[in-house]
Amino acid sequence: MIQASNVTLRIGKKALFEDVNIKFTEGNCYGLIGANGAGKSTFLKILSGVLEPTNGDIIITPGQRLSVLEQDHFKYDAYTVLDTVIMGNQHLYDVMKEKDAIYLKEDFNDEDGIRASELEAEFAEMDGWNAEADAATLLNGLGIETEYHDAQMSSLNGAQKVKVLLAKALFGNPDILLLDEPTNNLDLAAIAWLEEFLINFENTVIVVSHDRYFLNKVCTDTADIDYGKIELYAGNYDFWYESSQLILKQRKEANKKKEEQIKELKEFIARFSANASKSKQATSRKKALEKIELDEIKPSSRKYPYIDFRPNRDIGNEVLTVEGISKTVDGEKVLDNISFVVGHDDKIAFVGSNEKAKTVLFQILSGEEEPDEGTYKWGVTTSQSYFPKDNTKIFDTDLTIVDWLTGYSEIKDATYVRGFLGRMLFAGDDGVKKMRVLSGGEKVRVLLSRMMIEGSNILILDEPTDHLDMEAITALNDGLKKFKGVLLFSSRDHQIVETTANRIIEILPNGSMIDKVTTYDEYLASDEMAMKRQIYTVEKDD
Repeated sequence: MIQASNVTLRIGKKALFEDVNIKFTEGNCYGLIGANGAGKSTFLKILSGVLEPTNGDIIITPGQRLSVLEQDHFKYDAYTVLDTVIMGNQHLYDVMKEKDAIYLKEDFNDEDGIRASELEAEFAEMDGWNAEADAATLLNGLGIETEYHDAQMSSLNGAQKVKVLLAKALFGNPDILLLDEPTNNLDLAAIAWLEEFLINFENTVIVVSHDRYFLNKVCTDTADIDYGKIELYAGNYDFWYESSQLILKQRKEANKKKEEQIKELKEFIARFSANASKSKQATSRKKALEKIELDEIKPSSRKYPYIDFRPNRDIGNEVLTVEGISKTVDGEKVLDNISFVVGHDDKIAFVGSNEKAKTVLFQILSGEEEPDEGTYKWGVTTSQSYFPKDNTKIFDTDLTIVDWLTGYSEIKDATYVRGFLGRMLFAGDDGVKKMRVLSGGEKVRVLLSRMMIEGSNILILDEPTDHLDMEAITALNDGLKKFKGVLLFSSRDHQIVETTANRIIEILPNGSMIDKVTTYDEYLASDEMAMKRQIYTVEKDD
């Protein structure tokens, strides 16, 4: 059990949290939600002891071990992958290393023998002999192959390090598990594995995530941060949303009835206060009026952008033909003889663990890269807008947001462009911000504004939900569902893929592909696809 008792955190004069009282109990998984800036990550830091509250206390059941998903990808570069994971239980790791160091001593004496015996007993009590096997199981489940387990952390790429740090947090059955955005940079297979792990996890979990499907799958309860308070709801994200909207509706309806009652009382008092025969009734109504209090309904800190992609022209029957495209990057063949034809009703999700292959394919189709072999041809009625995964070069400019966006607009009018920015929650003077100083979330919203302004009938999106909050992801999901053109996209957001795509293309580790007209959930459940994926993997290994 972990509990916040009267916790207040002030940053300057502003109170981020005020007198928060909440208890997280064993056997439950809590989704911690709230708008960007509401303090989700900050609250996890308070719970973990990294940050001290201004007032109040964090109470943890004595003897329980707390584990946190760390964000520093370079902290363990001097260690092996297995050692890093085992450090998830620091005491076990320290005992293991001290024990090993004693056995390596050349002048081993009786005192060393006694100490080694003590350590062996403690090591066995903590199930230390299974530590490496348990760590390997976690790594394999998250997609870190056995060949990397003895490698130095410094040799891994960013996505692999994220998985190792997640395995470290999960290691050793912690009593309390704090996870801040655990699905970031995970492929869909690793996310599915993590979902099953948390569903079967019997201790306390508190998780921050922008992935609605993930929260719905794993959470038993939802802790909502708003108005500087944290309110607990039984149920997952969808249950919270329905409950919170129902409560808000009921409070508004209750206020409306009270307002009508107030109006009637005031009218009666105005009509009869001077009438001697009605004066007692008027006085009685004055007292009743004084007792009526309207519920305070504060505006939520959540703000939803409005995303609406409207093509400037209809798309014809000939959309895109890809024939035999191959591409090698840094000595690795990421695309191998890729061929497919896109129809005018297609919404294609490109899935699979081969992240580089998807990005390279989109770069080729958008004209940023050339294939080593093969061709592609867009139909004459098509126009394309591309959302790149890496937008660093785009924002390396001294232009303001408005000036940059105006360059993509047929209507060269700042007021017209500001209208699109307003939909994306850029208010007032935000439009004159320099492109290079924008935050990650602001950059994504600017790129989506550009796609709306361009009015293309084909959208190519490579992981567009990175850096977006829950509200913006929901708005993007709604915009993609309504879009009348063709979609080619990749996303780690399960709900976007499931609710948007009518066709799935998986690019396999060997650069080949599986193409299926189906929903994403049906694709994942398909035995045929699992067999094909296994065959392709065997061919790769051979």
